Amino acid sequence: MTAPADPQLYLDQVMSRLTGPGAPFEIAEEEVLGTTMPVMKTRGHAVGELVRDSLRWGDRDYLVTTTRRISFTEHHAQVAALATALRERYGIRKGDRVAILAANSPEWVSVYFATQALGAIAVGLNGWWVPREVDYALRHSTPSIVVADAKRAQTLAAVGTDIPILTIEEDIARLTTEFAGAELPREDVDEDDPSTILYTSGTSGRPKGALHSHRNLMAVVDYHRFSDALGAAFTGREYDPSRPSPLRYLLTSPLFHIASLHNLVVPRLATGGAVVINEGSFDVDTVLGLIERERVTNWGAVPTMAARLLEHPDVDKYDLSSLTAFALASAPSSVAFKERLKARFTFARDALVDSYGLTECSTAIAVAAGPELEHFPGTLGRPIITVSLEIRDEFDEWLPDGEEGQVCVRSPFVMLGYWNDDAATEAAIAPGRWLRTGDYGVVEDGRLRLTGRRSDLILRGGENVYPTEIEQCLDEHPAVSECAVIGSPHPDLGQEVCAVVVLREGADVTEDELQAFAKERLSYFKVPSRWRITRDHLPRNATGKMMRREISV
Repeated sequence: MTAPADPQLYLDQVMSRLTGPGAPFEIAEEEVLGTTMPVMKTRGHAVGELVRDSLRWGDRDYLVTTTRRISFTEHHAQVAALATALRERYGIRKGDRVAILAANSPEWVSVYFATQALGAIAVGLNGWWVPREVDYALRHSTPSIVVADAKRAQTLAAVGTDIPILTIEEDIARLTTEFAGAELPREDVDEDDPSTILYTSGTSGRPKGALHSHRNLMAVVDYHRFSDALGAAFTGREYDPSRPSPLRYLLTSPLFHIASLHNLVVPRLATGGAVVINEGSFDVDTVLGLIERERVTNWGAVPTMAARLLEHPDVDKYDLSSLTAFALASAPSSVAFKERLKARFTFARDALVDSYGLTECSTAIAVAAGPELEHFPGTLGRPIITVSLEIRDEFDEWLPDGEEGQVCVRSPFVMLGYWNDDAATEAAIAPGRWLRTGDYGVVEDGRLRLTGRRSDLILRGGENVYPTEIEQCLDEHPAVSECAVIGSPHPDLGQEVCAVVVLREGADVTEDELQAFAKERLSYFKVPSRWRITRDHLPRNATGKMMRREISV
């Protein structure tokens, strides 16, 4: 087919070929948890199936680090060994929770898929949490075992948990060897059975466990397969799902985020693409060296990483010509920032993609590619395939285009709910399985534009920081009468965390003392970097609610 001059018309034609009756990604209306919605007609039903099917990719690279290269065959063998060990040695069965508290590594991925093969529920714990936060999550998710790297095992020791702990460096390595050659276990799993819990900060001050089903994960896989086919159509490549993908993806975000887990390591197991893992903290030279050495084609970065690229003086010494897709995710970025990227980097001029999503939705809600970003500055694009999006008022009523309201979405990507929190689930998911995102925006010509993030949310370097959690922590200090935590613009992180602390009568405390107090109880990215200590009360309205917009540091 000759591509029409109108890109939107061509997109519509390609979409019809890919999703129409009898097409490889045919969309049909089916009932999901009591509600009818669009789904992929031909789809997988369990994440464990992906491990079994991945053997067809053989000795091709699946996971690559600076020092290791693991093929699909080797990964399959490791998952089979670990799943068997977890079942035979530790009694892990369908529905049991297996928590993972570790930095990015191939073992993190293998343990995750081992839980899926058993029908167990993987619990991705934030590797930056301090003991108090880890203790809460363990008590909340009640895992049967915890898999941790050596550094986080020390955190667990400080928690003093009775839950069995397996270390990646010793126990996982030993079990992989001991059970080598085992058959991959098979478990009867329904697509709406729970698969994964990932924690997301909550406005109530405690992290909430977003519970994702096998349907959610497999729908994400199908979305990425569809995206690969769509990309092939626009670049003149032949798309053949029986052949391994030639694309190579860079993983720089933590595996306890949907960006890296749901949208990278899981779908690439299905498509045969390679995942190049950056281990340890983000270092520009290390990452650029990986892109050059491994001929990385796709990279989804948080804006903070992209900002550090802009500031790095020696970017030009690296060969980045392989990079043909570059996405910004996890935090909003300004139009001016995107223009700086396009002016500085060739790979960002035509390949830059911006998106909007959240943990509760498993993947993107809306995506905007290069031409849209150029012609409609500030847009986050149109909803992705099978996503229904509405702007609603405070009464959950639909609002027409151009009117601002809460962004609500329904799709097979939307989580089952929050683990062990019926009240939060009921507040988040409206009748008809509509997820209230808590974000505000408008739809203009089918494209979404956000006008405000979730109430009071601070976005620091791609991490969500909710003030309530930090305020509740600081309120525990004996010198603090009340406090307010707000975000302030930061040139590198996007926002920094700032605190205004009102002292109790007769009490005194220094910034250093407050910072040390918070550091013992909160992850480093939640600890305020700027402080104002005062004896003046915080501004409140007639009902006693704090007026954050009138507060400054």
